This record gives sequence, structure tokens and C-alpha cells, in this order.
Amino acid sequence: MIVRRKTNTVSLKNIKIGHEHPITIQSMCNTKTTDIKSTVAQINELISAGCDIIRVAVPDMESAESLKIISKEIHIPIIADVHFDYKLAIQAIKNGANGIRINPGNIGKHENIKKIVEVANDFQTAIRIGVNSGSIAKHIIDKFGVTPEGIAESALENVSLLENLNFNNIKISAKASSVSSTIEAYNIIAKKTNYPLHIGVTEAGTIFNGTIKSAISIGNLLYNGIGDTIRVSLTDNPIQEIKVAKAILKSLNIRKGLNIISCPTCGRTNIPLIELTNQVENRLKQFEDCDITVAVMGCEVNGPGEAKEADFGIAGGKNEGIIFAKGKIIKKVSTENLIEELFKIIFQSGNVH
Repeated sequence: MIVRRKTNTVSLKNIKIGHEHPITIQSMCNTKTTDIKSTVAQINELISAGCDIIRVAVPDMESAESLKIISKEIHIPIIADVHFDYKLAIQAIKNGANGIRINPGNIGKHENIKKIVEVANDFQTAIRIGVNSGSIAKHIIDKFGVTPEGIAESALENVSLLENLNFNNIKISAKASSVSSTIEAYNIIAKKTNYPLHIGVTEAGTIFNGTIKSAISIGNLLYNGIGDTIRVSLTDNPIQEIKVAKAILKSLNIRKGLNIISCPTCGRTNIPLIELTNQVENRLKQFEDCDITVAVMGCEVNGPGEAKEADFGIAGGKNEGIIFAKGKIIKKVSTENLIEELFKIIFQSGNVH
């Protein structure tokens, strides 16, 4: 059983982040924020896929002004991603950003950070301190190098900056492109502060490598109770980020939903296992929020026995297969009728809707 690390609660519009609340999934638009129509359309697509919180880039004042409209067109919290210019952070807050992501170290003068904090307090806007391995201050690099300790120290130093300004509505991220560095940095921070942590691997890569890196690092941290909101960063359509994030949460039983289990092929297999598994997965995609486990097994060895916890399943044999539920065989049918008969039973059960 996963025991989550105790944290403070941070509010973002209708979402609360912290150990007493569900772990949320985030993504980031790859549209130009100034293209309001495209940005809103992409956000709505991401919401349909399961996105809880969305982040947009705010590189200029026109982008900050666009938030005035975008924030009113969507119903999930919107985070403004701001670097270097404190005026952009202030304007983003005033125009409806529910949170901002900054690295206080690159904002500049202390008085500029103070101005951001004053406005954030006025609007009850959360601030995520976002540090990664490429944004560590020189004096910290001189002491720790570009290491997990250096990443953590940089994040905690920035936390102190805000705390000294009497600001505590804080989330922290401390990402690296290295899986091990990411895990170690978050573990250090988790021992030293009670602020909620936004976890993920930065610059994780394309969908294949990025999914593996993210699954290892995010999965490891969540299993050990660390992490309150997550983003899977992929060089791909942001929809893929949501799919991977949901899969990670479901694999740890943190979120309920559709779970398809299938065995690897081997010399005992007498049915077109890969084809059948893909058919089952494709036909059940629309029911991914239903709490149901379906098994597609290649033979009697891996059939009802190994998949006995599945709500429904099939296992192949010579020219025929079996359909089972919770480990009990329901019927035998010909191989060509396996899928249709399986879905008849699933739909009749009322488990999908």
C-alpha cells in the first residue's frame, strides 16, 4: 500500500493539490498562446483525454493578455509558464492564471520577485518553483556541481526566497533529464519540506524513450509516496502525455480505470494473440475510465489461472478458446468467435457504460 508523504494543500481554481487530494495530471499546450482559438481547442482535447491542469507558455505580453480570454473559456486550472520577465508573471496573474511557474533565480532583482509575490497574494495565485538541471545558480554549481544535491539546493533556496516574503502558496518541481538524478533530487527535497511536489522528467524525449524514463522515475517516486501532481514530458502530441500519465497511475492502483492484461507470445500460442489483443484494446478505448480488467491470454497455461483476478478474459487453444470471468470458465467458443462472444458477455454484465 502506498503511503503518501504529508504535504500542505495548494488550491488552483477547482483543484486542490496535496496528500489529502487525488494526484493530478498536467500537460502543456504546444500551441502559440496568442493563437487563442487553437489553444482553447487543444486544452479541450486534453481535458477530454483526462488532463486536470494545463500549462501555457507566456514568453511575451501578448501571450499574457491572451490569458484573459483563454482562462474564461476553459474549466480547469491554467498555469502560466514565465521566465526572466517579472512583468509577464504579474500580468498573467491579473489576467486569470490560477498559478504561475517561475524559477525565481532567473527573474532578476529581489524587488521584482517581491512584486510578483504581492500580486500572487492579492489574487491567491499559487507559485510553482520550477528548477531543473539546466537552471542551477552558479554559486550552487560551484558548491555542489550539476548533481541531485545541487538541483535540490537550488529549489530549496528559491523556496526560502518566497518564504522570506511571507508567501507559502508554493509547489516545487526539481527535474532532470536523468532518471536517477530526478529521483534523488526529489527524495532530498521530500525530506526537507512539506510543500506539494510536481514530479516528472524534463526533456524525457520521444514517446518510446520518454515513456520509459517517465514511468521509471514517476513510478518510483509515487510508489514511495512522493508526488502530488505529475507531468509526463514527451516530444509528441500532448495527448500522449495524458495517456502515459494515466497508465502510470493505473499501474500503481492510484487511479481506477480500464486495465488490459495480456501474455507475451510463445511457442504454445495457437491463436493470433497480438491481433486479438489489439482488437480488444481498440474496442475498449472508449471505456478507459471504467474500472474493469480484461485479459487476453495465449493458452491454457496463462489462462484463467494467472489471470484469475481479471473481470473477463479469453485464453486460446487449438481451433477454440475459452472465455472466463474471475478465474471461472464461462464457455468454449471457436477462435474466430472469441472476440465477439467476449464482448457480448462484457456488455451484458453492465461493467462498461
